[in-house]
Amino acid sequence: MTEALQPVTKSESLKPPHIVVFPFPAQGHLLPLLDLTHQLCLRGVNVSVIVTPGNLTYLSPLLSAHPSSVTSVVFPFPPHPSLSPGVENVKDVGNSGNLPIMASLRQLREPIIHWFRSHPNPPVALISDFFLGWTHDLCNQIGIPRFAFFSISFFLVSVIQFCFENIDQIKSTDPIHLLDLPRAPIFKEKHLPSVVRRCLQTPSPDLAAIKDFSMNLLSYGSVFNSSECLEGEHMEYLKQRMVHDRLFVIGPLCSIGSGLNSDSGSIDPNLLTWLDGSPNGSVLYVCFGSQKALTKDQCDALALGLEKSMTRFVWVVKKDPIPDGFEDQVSGRGIVVRGWVSQLAVLRHVAVGGFLSHCGWNSVLEGLTSGAVILGWPMEADQFVNAKLLVEHLGVAVRVCEGGETVPNPVELGRVIAGTMGEGGREVAAKAEEIRRKTEAETEANGSSIEDLQRLVTEFGKL
Repeated sequence: MTEALQPVTKSESLKPPHIVVFPFPAQGHLLPLLDLTHQLCLRGVNVSVIVTPGNLTYLSPLLSAHPSSVTSVVFPFPPHPSLSPGVENVKDVGNSGNLPIMASLRQLREPIIHWFRSHPNPPVALISDFFLGWTHDLCNQIGIPRFAFFSISFFLVSVIQFCFENIDQIKSTDPIHLLDLPRAPIFKEKHLPSVVRRCLQTPSPDLAAIKDFSMNLLSYGSVFNSSECLEGEHMEYLKQRMVHDRLFVIGPLCSIGSGLNSDSGSIDPNLLTWLDGSPNGSVLYVCFGSQKALTKDQCDALALGLEKSMTRFVWVVKKDPIPDGFEDQVSGRGIVVRGWVSQLAVLRHVAVGGFLSHCGWNSVLEGLTSGAVILGWPMEADQFVNAKLLVEHLGVAVRVCEGGETVPNPVELGRVIAGTMGEGGREVAAKAEEIRRKTEAETEANGSSIEDLQRLVTEFGKL
C-alpha cells in the first residue's frame, strides 16, 4: 500500500534549499568554489561540502562564517597506485597529480550515493568541479540536477572541448589551428592545456577521468568564475554549444563581497610600511602560484633581471633557491617574502602597478580586478591559453618568458620589466585600468555577476 501524498505546507515550501558542493582538491579549483559557496550561504542556501580529511582545513573559514548552514561531508581519500599515502591535494604533488587524483575521486561514487539516500533532507542539486565530470551520471542516478563549476576561462573550456572533439587531427598536426573558435587561435602542441597533452601521450587508465570533460556541457547548469567583459565572444561561443540556457557567469569571485578569510585583507606590517612608502604604481609583485617552484638557474636569472630593471618589487617565494646576497643588494628597493602572503591585498595596494605571474586563472583575475599590468610567464596547465587571452585578445599583459623549464635572459628580462613598469607600459596600463573598471561594475550591487548569482539561488529554490 502506498502512502497518500501530503500537501506541502507553507513552512516547508519556505525552507532554505539544501545543495551539495563537490570541489576538486587543487588551490585554483577549491578556493573559488568555496568563495561561491560563501555567497550562496549569504543568500539563504544550506550547503553540504564533500571533502577528504586532508582538505578539511580549507573549510574552516566557511564553517566559522556559516556554522548553521554549512556541513562538511568527509570521505576517506581513495588510494591510487601513483599517489603516495597522505597525498590528497594537487599542491602536494604538482600538476602531474591532477589525473590520478581525478581517477581516485571517481571511487567516491557509491559512498556519495549511500550518503544521499540515507540523508533526512537530501540535497536538491549538486555543484561539482569541471574535473569531476563523472558526477553528471551520478546525479542522473540519484535524480538531482548537476551544475558544473568552471574555475577556468570560457576560452580554456572552448580550447579543451575543441581538442577532445578533434583529437586525431590534434595528434597529427603542430601547430594546431582551432578554426571553429572566435579569432581562430593557433597553439603549438607544447602550449596546449596539460589535460589535452596527456591525452595525446601514452594511453593511461586515468584517461577516463579526462574524457568525462565532455559531460560538463551536458550538465543541467554551468557556473563560471569569469566575466563577460573579459571574454564575451568565448562566452557566446560556448552558449551555442550547450544544451540549455542555464549559464551563470558569477565572477570574478575575488571581487564579489567580502572574502572568506578574516586575514584576506591584511598585509604584514613591515611589508605594508614599505608599500606605503613607495610611489603609486611603482611596485612589481612577483609570484608564481602554489604549485610551481623555480630552479636555481631560473631564480638566478630572475634575481638578476629584477636587479637590472631598477624597479621596486615584492617577490614571494616558497622553497625557491634565492641567490646568496641578493636581498642585501636590492635592500630598500625590493623585498623577498617567504611563505604565505595575502596576494589580493598586496595587488590592491595603490603602490603596486605590475604583476609578474605564471598566468593561473585565479591570479589572472586577482591581477585584472586590481588594475595591475600582468607580465606573463606561462609554464604549464592552462597558463599558455590564459596568456594568449591577456596579451593578444585583451592587450592588458606582456609576455616576459614562457615554459616551465625556460631560463630567461636576465638582461632582456630586466629591460622588459623596466619598460613595462615605466613610460613604455602606459598603453597596456590604460587597458588594464579599463578592465578593472568594467569588472568592478559587473560585481557591484546591480551588476551582471550579482544578478546571475541571485538567478542561481532562485533556480535552487525552484528545484
